[in-house]
Amino acid sequence: MSPVTVAVRRLAHAEDLPLPAYASAHAAGMDLLAAVGEDVVLPPGGFRLIPTGIAIALPAGYEAQVRPRSGLAARNGVTVLNGPGTVDADYRGEVGVVVANFGPEPFTVRRGMRIAQMVVAAVAVARWQEVARLPDSERGAGGFGSTGLGGASAEAGTDA
Repeated sequence: MSPVTVAVRRLAHAEDLPLPAYASAHAAGMDLLAAVGEDVVLPPGGFRLIPTGIAIALPAGYEAQVRPRSGLAARNGVTVLNGPGTVDADYRGEVGVVVANFGPEPFTVRRGMRIAQMVVAAVAVARWQEVARLPDSERGAGGFGSTGLGGASAEAGTDA
């Protein structure tokens, strides 16, 4: 797959921080860093918009998805409140992350901490075609748990 070139501007309050980067060769997301001037303490149930110190210009036809980091969620109950958040191709302001603490203890966001990940993805543009009837499908109108909770061992076609 060919890389997509994204213009990035490092803002003054993040001049000493590295740009977002992939943590491994096959990582889907780049780590976003907290560009806070001082520690931000999130109490249990608290949330705050955390600056990343970067502004980007995505090519037309792309978005950047801001997603939680699994380690923060598993260890601390910390996540991205509107995850995934979307950065549109025409947005030129600072990328921010709404970090929420659902854990039982206060959580401290420190300067340079990896707070989220950003995935750059192609966007399909939809065009509505209004119809009187939708085509049938195997699932039909079933939703909100209609496919059950069973795993690979569950009988095919049953709602476990």
